[in-house]
Amino acid sequence: MGLLSKLTKAGVAKKAVDKAREPQNQRKIKDAVSKLTGKDKNTGTGRA
Repeated sequence: MGLLSKLTKAGVAKKAVDKAREPQNQRKIKDAVSKLTGKDKNTGTGRA
């Protein structure tokens, strides 16, 4: 059962990495990180 669980987790992780490499998703990820970290001074809830 442990092996099956590890294989499932590895498959999900690979799919997530593959999706993150797509250009349209990179922009979404970058915007989300910027918003969370408060890099953009006009938006987000981070420290200004």
